[in-house]
Amino acid sequence: MKLKYTLGAISLATVLALSTTGCGSSSSTPETETFTQVKDMNATEKASKMKAVLTSYADIALASYTDSVNDAKALQTAITTFTTTPTDVNLEAAKTAWKASRESYGQTEIFRLSNGPIDVEEGWAADAYGALEGQINAWPLDENMIDYTTAEDGNQTTGNIIDSTGMFTPSGDGAEAVDITTITVDAITALNENGGDANVATGYHAIEFLLWGQDQDYASMINDNITHGAQKAGDRPISDYTSDGNAQRRKDFLNAAAQKLVDDLTTVSSAWNTAVDGNKGKYRAALLGNLTGTDATSNIGSATALKDIMAGMGVFIKSELANERIMVAVLTPSEEDEHSCFSDNTHRDVVLNYQGFTNVLKGTYNGKTYGTSMYSLLSDEEKKAVDTMVSSIDAKAAKIDEVAKATSGEHFDYQIKPNSANRDNVNNTRRELRTLGDEMIKVAAQYGIALNSDDVTDPDESEVPGT
Repeated sequence: MKLKYTLGAISLATVLALSTTGCGSSSSTPETETFTQVKDMNATEKASKMKAVLTSYADIALASYTDSVNDAKALQTAITTFTTTPTDVNLEAAKTAWKASRESYGQTEIFRLSNGPIDVEEGWAADAYGALEGQINAWPLDENMIDYTTAEDGNQTTGNIIDSTGMFTPSGDGAEAVDITTITVDAITALNENGGDANVATGYHAIEFLLWGQDQDYASMINDNITHGAQKAGDRPISDYTSDGNAQRRKDFLNAAAQKLVDDLTTVSSAWNTAVDGNKGKYRAALLGNLTGTDATSNIGSATALKDIMAGMGVFIKSELANERIMVAVLTPSEEDEHSCFSDNTHRDVVLNYQGFTNVLKGTYNGKTYGTSMYSLLSDEEKKAVDTMVSSIDAKAAKIDEVAKATSGEHFDYQIKPNSANRDNVNNTRRELRTLGDEMIKVAAQYGIALNSDDVTDPDESEVPGT
């Protein structure tokens, strides 16, 4: 989930600094241009090709979410071990399991924004699967709602879920009180986004904060007054889970969040099952037009499904990844605006979210080919052009990853600083991702599906100077 930002307060110096890095127009595609169908197929051929592509898509979704569920269960096991025996070794093992779980989940993000079971907000699928994305991966979060942070004056903040009991009311308009005498799955579910999008109490990033704690100084990331260093992530002390007076509540929160994460991912994954059993497998069957009897009215037309999917892929790679997750962080620059700020794992988010896009585009996952690729109808020349774009982004994303992992390198939050030698690479990655998102217009056209650049761009994306 993304949070909208107002960038009007960014200093002129910051904007000018950005402009010197070559951040220009994100796409040469006119806003009104719509590509026409290129492939000449009869109705039977087109229906067969669409069904084949949708089957590949569903198979990749099932494989991706199955891995995510299994990795979330491994994370839950590591958290149970840690909260039962809170040692430094077990804390590190839980952190390692969290990072491992992100490797699979990061690639599933491409299934968002396409009216699919992860985030569809209306209709039978919303009722069946609950639009759980906001419970699974909401960000950025106001960590002060969950637990203490260190303020500019060096004092710890208070009045959070961990150090409060009884009825707790989050900040924000329309917030409702929730009983947190005991921290349970139901309690944190009710608190999540209660009173505002930043009031995150569940999912990967709530767990991340509870494991790592605060990273850097959120009042001034440039000054870096708290955790100091290009390779320094959050460093929550083990005493928070041993001798501290609220140690048990943190354990309860971690265990509740881990259980909910497994439950929510299991629900989403079940939508892609190959066999229908109630709501399990029903979305996959509907996507492929296989529902029968009274359920047949829930079937999704192939052209409608592909249009939603292709537009969603464009919006995700262009507006969510390139814009909200990369460029907003570059522009502010703020640690709060990077995706996995507590663990400094954002370099992996960038790589994996992008990998999810190429998985679906090319019909592959973890080295395995899944049927008919989405871009298989492109001409050889067009396919070569897309492959060239992908290769270029591959290299730039790999550099972000390698620099973050290098002993003398910089995590993503340092790569986006105005004085970083790596900032140009981050900016160029973002620009090329925007261009790649527009390529979904051409891909869709091969199936007789009309998309334009507005369709593959979130109209509410943050405004970025020069785009």
